[in-house]
Amino acid sequence: MSKAIIKFSETLHTKEVEVDPQSNTIILGDRNVTLEQSSLEAPISGTVYGALLNYSGELEALGSSLTKEPYKQPPKAPVLYIKPVNTITGFKSSIPLPEDTSHLQVGASLGIVIGKKATRVTEEKALDHVLGYTIVNDVSIPHESFYRPAIKQKARDNFCPVGPWIIERDAIADPNKLTISVFVNNELKQKNTTANLIRPVSQLISEISEFTTLYEGDVLLVGVPENPPLVKEGDLVRIEIDGIGYLENTVK
Repeated sequence: MSKAIIKFSETLHTKEVEVDPQSNTIILGDRNVTLEQSSLEAPISGTVYGALLNYSGELEALGSSLTKEPYKQPPKAPVLYIKPVNTITGFKSSIPLPEDTSHLQVGASLGIVIGKKATRVTEEKALDHVLGYTIVNDVSIPHESFYRPAIKQKARDNFCPVGPWIIERDAIADPNKLTISVFVNNELKQKNTTANLIRPVSQLISEISEFTTLYEGDVLLVGVPENPPLVKEGDLVRIEIDGIGYLENTVK
């Protein structure tokens, strides 16, 4: 069993409960409630920061293109963007397919939830500022350029499902050794691991907090693995992360 923070739709208040990520159940007193029986909102409240090009496979896939215009060289610092509040949605909610596109790109990411203010923290102290971990689907309209901020492609309504809960930090022995799997209509489409991060969790927190303060409730996405699956209208998307559980949403 692990402690987790959940936001129930009925009350819109967060609550600390015990959960079993293996069976995806919530323990409420003498009752075990499955995720399928629950109505949950996104359990977060702060700003969501995403990190681009933080998987080694992403840079390998881009190859020599990063040494040409307009990039000229691979990034030497975290490449960040923000998922605004209109994008945030919860477990089992619908992901809208805009009229101007036929497919969406799944962005399976580990979400680091900040527990206390982090300004210029060292790598050694970085995890002290973490409340816990959650699952995030950084949905976007497929695009190729990393040079210009992909606001139109990434900031649509409900383009950032989060959940189902925030697992306490100490329940995850090593956030840099977590398997991430993506299923589309129950078929495995992507599998990777946070062991392939260019900047592991502590380093990412440290480098970002060097130039911007992370506040309690903020969420930092570690990145999206290479070759993200494409989905279309009616597809059921399920992201699983070891020790946390699963996040499921449908494209409509």
